[in-house]
Amino acid sequence: MSVTDRIIGGFKATFGARIVSNVANGLLMLVLARALLSPDEYGLLFLVISILAIFQLGADLGIARSAARYVSDRKESDPSTVPFILRTSLRYRLVLIGIVAVGIVLGREVIADVLGNPELSSLLLVGVIYLAFESVYSYYLAIFQGFNRVDLSATIEIINNVARLLFVVGLTAIGLGVVGALMGYIVGAILGFVVGSALLYRQYVSYEDGGGDRSLRNRILRYSVPLTATHSASIIDRRVDTVLVAYFVNPVAVSYYVLAKQISEFVMVPASSLGFSVSPTYGEQKANESLDRAARIYETTLQYVFLLYVPAAVGVLLVAKPAITLLFGSDYTGAAPVLQVFGVYIVFQAVTKVTTNGLDYLGRANARAVAKGTTSVTNVGLNVVLIPLYGATGAAAATVITFGAYTLANLYVMHRELSLDFVRIGRSFGLATAIAAGMGITVVFLVPYASNIPALVGVIGVGVAVWGVLATLSGMVDPSEAIANLT
Repeated sequence: MSVTDRIIGGFKATFGARIVSNVANGLLMLVLARALLSPDEYGLLFLVISILAIFQLGADLGIARSAARYVSDRKESDPSTVPFILRTSLRYRLVLIGIVAVGIVLGREVIADVLGNPELSSLLLVGVIYLAFESVYSYYLAIFQGFNRVDLSATIEIINNVARLLFVVGLTAIGLGVVGALMGYIVGAILGFVVGSALLYRQYVSYEDGGGDRSLRNRILRYSVPLTATHSASIIDRRVDTVLVAYFVNPVAVSYYVLAKQISEFVMVPASSLGFSVSPTYGEQKANESLDRAARIYETTLQYVFLLYVPAAVGVLLVAKPAITLLFGSDYTGAAPVLQVFGVYIVFQAVTKVTTNGLDYLGRANARAVAKGTTSVTNVGLNVVLIPLYGATGAAAATVITFGAYTLANLYVMHRELSLDFVRIGRSFGLATAIAAGMGITVVFLVPYASNIPALVGVIGVGVAVWGVLATLSGMVDPSEAIANLT
């Protein structure tokens, strides 16, 4: 199988899984916000999940991604060491989960007191179970990527997210409230864990066990250090802002912020699928001394990212207010300006999705860690300044500013590694911006007529149609080639 065919195959599997997962999560978000939870309860649920995600840093560290990198390197050159890599990394993961779980149990009362919400104490106690299974589940996702078996990652991702939808809605609907929703998250993680364990065992026994040595274990641990720093900084960007909104404002503001951010991340399916699928290829091309080919693959990836996400950002900016009000109700109108700010974040996030994992496989995790650490610390500082002044919108602005700087830093590091053609990249961005402008002009005239959900869908449909025509006329999309790749 050629490199292109393998990338497209992996993209199809990951894209399909993430379409299913995001539809499930979108339905979950819609049902919880519109029917089952009040804005205060919605904010409380995702505040708990954000706190657990911060604690999960201690359980995850960078062990899984480091192990995945060495699995990718060794599965062809020295396959007998693969079982040793899996055993070693999983043991570390389980020990760390135990330590973090004890820390949450002992510190939950303090957290509840600091944030002024007594309910957090009991919710965090239930959340320890979620953290344990979710941490091992996320380990499986990374390891299957290292095997270049993103189809296996896709399988357990679908199971987790669909089960989550069913059980969260079911348990919340029978009157269990936020506790029921959290229990639904636990069931999804457990099912993902069970299926992932079986799939990983099949991978494990397919390799002859030649053991390993201390030097290999030490290399895995050393490479996990910059990955830990990067992952920690990423969680700070994604979760600490939610906690700070709760601290400076209230759970209702948290619901506005979380809802807007969830919507902005909902459209990341193509970028995250493509980035997850193509990343191991960069490591393989570097091992084969084919950096020019890796550079062309990355430039083509950016071309499609710009084509999709620059117009998407314009669309979000224009339809945010009617979309929020019509889909989630007038109680969530305060999320509209937050979502408009996140429109810019969409572009930065899409570029990052197709870049960061690739840098890890190219062995540039250290440089990425420095950039991420710097921008994350800056993000916390900006949040502390802007949230008291502008509430959830200030938190969104802080995220956009610092994440934009991080995205540019990643591009620079990728250029240092692959010697990118910035003329080609600039041309792609310029064409995408022109297409977005043409689409945006059309949507501006139609938005005032979006007075109900069918009309809103119609406005979005017209925008997508205009985008498709302009993308084809510009030459950025070849319909026959796109259809061939998707079949």
